[in-house]
Amino acid sequence: MPFGFTLRQSGGRGHRGRLGVLHTPHGDIETPGFMPVGTQASVKAMPPEAVWEIGFRLILGNAYHLYLRPGPEVVAAAGGLHRFMAWPGAILTDSGGFQVFSLASLRRVTEEGVAFRSHLDGSSHFFTPEKVMAIQQALGADIIMPLDECTAYGASRREVEEAVARTSRWAARAAAVWRAAGTGQALFGIVQGGVYPDLRRRSAEELLALDLPGYAIGGLSVGEPKPLMYEILDLTVPLLPSERPRYLMGVGTPDCLWEAVERGVDMFDCVFPTRVARNGTALTSTGRVIVRDAGYARDFGPLDPD
Repeated sequence: MPFGFTLRQSGGRGHRGRLGVLHTPHGDIETPGFMPVGTQASVKAMPPEAVWEIGFRLILGNAYHLYLRPGPEVVAAAGGLHRFMAWPGAILTDSGGFQVFSLASLRRVTEEGVAFRSHLDGSSHFFTPEKVMAIQQALGADIIMPLDECTAYGASRREVEEAVARTSRWAARAAAVWRAAGTGQALFGIVQGGVYPDLRRRSAEELLALDLPGYAIGGLSVGEPKPLMYEILDLTVPLLPSERPRYLMGVGTPDCLWEAVERGVDMFDCVFPTRVARNGTALTSTGRVIVRDAGYARDFGPLDPD
């Protein structure tokens, strides 16, 4: 079935949290919902059937990493990302825009796109908004993201303003390719603007003019204090249409999830849960359990008593 979103229930007085359902070609997903991150077609430390068994129906892959290895052509030859990774549920692929931010020493941003050197072997590549769309079309994800420019906390107003303008222009180019392709994938816009309220409003207005199936909030959890992130969410979330899904990118600690859900966010992703698990920490109903601590050496009980 085509992509869609049903808003089932909105919060009452003083509470903007809501319940909804994402409709995708690979099934329905209840919201608010969290997406485990499978950067390179695998949620680290978990086989796909385990991710499915504990209730997840939507996971995230990364177009940048999959482009470098194994390559979109290989994934397409396997029948698309779902078959390549043996995942029956839905998939969202990020555009690589965050890598434009996190791998700043390896890239150069121009109006046309982003030139970067591979973090794997140093080879040179160039991402344009159109190429990123082509990569994600080959991967076959249900939800896809346009190339955007994320700025770090502390960036000057001029830097953020330029990034907002460029993100909007890139989104328009991506939307033109997306509409022409008619693949049935859902393209989300990404609202940027750092911690500048007027730039957040400008970014949202320019992206809403493209009339996309969903909208994401980018450029948060990049070093700013959490109270400031919540202030920006208080401003930004109401700018987004209530009938479309709202996705807060790269946020996944329990406290931030709760705060953002209360503000009306529907979707989240983060490497946090699997990263801390791989390093010996479990998140339980009684708090964090660091299983490598000496006190647990002869503790044979469950991680969580409940």
